[in-house]
Amino acid sequence: MKLYCDPISTTSRPILMFLAEQDLPVEIVKVDLLAGAQQTPEYLAINPNGIVPFLVDGDFRIGESAAILKYLAIRAQATAYPEGLQAQVKVDEAISWFSTQFHEAFCVMTCYPAIGVPKGASPELLAALSAYGHDHSPRWLKVLDQHMLAGQPYVCGDQITLADYLGLSYVLLGDFVAYDFDGYPNIQAWIARMKARPSFLSAYAAFETFAGFIRGQAQAA
Repeated sequence: MKLYCDPISTTSRPILMFLAEQDLPVEIVKVDLLAGAQQTPEYLAINPNGIVPFLVDGDFRIGESAAILKYLAIRAQATAYPEGLQAQVKVDEAISWFSTQFHEAFCVMTCYPAIGVPKGASPELLAALSAYGHDHSPRWLKVLDQHMLAGQPYVCGDQITLADYLGLSYVLLGDFVAYDFDGYPNIQAWIARMKARPSFLSAYAAFETFAGFIRGQAQAA
């Protein structure tokens, strides 16, 4: 198997962290997003969408982070995607929640404007998006803190699941803007718990360097 990805990609990091804890024969192929490698003819021949991550397993090809995570978890028979219909649906629900409600307010609006996304947007639009995100993100952070993580160490219960790997990558986008998670003790404890896993260092080293660079630019501006 080959995983085409970039560690600075929000949707690549959950897979890299998960794979670091599994015994699966997956070759990691870096697609340098900052260099535009995702839009080269060579990569577009592999994935016409021109995005990462993308998994190739023989003749089988699949994109989208959540789908790749589920495929790899099933291949590895990993407990991170538990057996049983209801247990799996709860993980699916949490993944969908992170990818929709939370992603829009916190990632797209609050964090991505700090790196000039959407590309080509005026400074005024980026500032407006950021302001909207900071106003509306607390609603979803409160849900995560007071409901999803209340009384349990992980998003779906006592055991880590795919929802934790995916959700962590979204939440840590707050590093771009030095987001203050004071007032969300369960989120803080969950982040610390996830960062304590040995797999975190290998999956997030490049991102932490990149996020530090972004914060430094903001402070210098």
